Amino acid sequence: MNKKKNMIGILITLVGGIFWGLSGACGQYLFQNKEVFAKWLVPVRLLIAGGIMLSYFIIKDRKTTMKVWKGKRNIIDIIIYGIAGMMLCQYTYFATIELSNAGTATVLQYVAPVLIMITICIREKKFPKVNEIIAIICALSGVFLLATHGNINQLVISKETLFMGLASAVTVVIYNIQPKNLMTQFSTPLLLAWAMLIGGGVLTIIFKPWIYTPIIDIESIIALIVIIFLGTIVSFSLYMQGVKLIGPTKASLYACIEPVAAAVLSAIWLKNPLGFIDISGFILIVSTIFILMYANKPKDKEASVTVNSEG
Repeated sequence: MNKKKNMIGILITLVGGIFWGLSGACGQYLFQNKEVFAKWLVPVRLLIAGGIMLSYFIIKDRKTTMKVWKGKRNIIDIIIYGIAGMMLCQYTYFATIELSNAGTATVLQYVAPVLIMITICIREKKFPKVNEIIAIICALSGVFLLATHGNINQLVISKETLFMGLASAVTVVIYNIQPKNLMTQFSTPLLLAWAMLIGGGVLTIIFKPWIYTPIIDIESIIALIVIIFLGTIVSFSLYMQGVKLIGPTKASLYACIEPVAAAVLSAIWLKNPLGFIDISGFILIVSTIFILMYANKPKDKEASVTVNSEG
């Protein structure tokens, strides 16, 4: 991987992570203040975002847009990606926030980088490099500090929260690794559009969001716009393009900027102060970026856990 490609992958993954942090903060705001439920928010979010993106691609190039559905393997892959990747990843994460809070949801979901590394190592029969192990430890430690302030007793969660949080981590692994075949044929935003539409459609059938009556005012509308556009269309496109450029293991690590962004937004917007432990967590997470950026690069195409680790 050349230097320019690597730097672009790092940058867009970081920006995507920041927008995710903003989206999570807006989601928690809606849950706490506007009588919104995950069963309403997630299908609405995915359907609107997926519909907008897919409309753009159909207008731009209808033939290419529909090619996703040509071939048995592609059909199976896009359905799995839409349901097991996009839909479950989004629903389990927001359901965990609703059941507990954004911090708990984040710390549970960030088990995913470790699961991704283990999955790739088992598949490729290779061990992770020392710098990657150190980076993962720093990332997980930083997220732990931000979410619990170093006191494990503060992570008091129900069985439902634990189940949803761990399920969220597993679906992140699927979300990162599963669409390799599709990503070699189609652009990332196109795949995201179809996955969102599929996932949102299935959730709409299951949860019937029209039966809920959230408070819809100017504040709710602004929060929804941020969640749908910046936190969905823009962030997912940037992140998955980052996965394509630098691989799932690195992309997951750089996306650790998400809880940092969420913590800063919580301090400024939701009036949750940043203390010494919060700052320590921030430093640990940011340090992973420098560890990976300045570590000795191997001769492999992908400077990650293994060769071709992006899928």
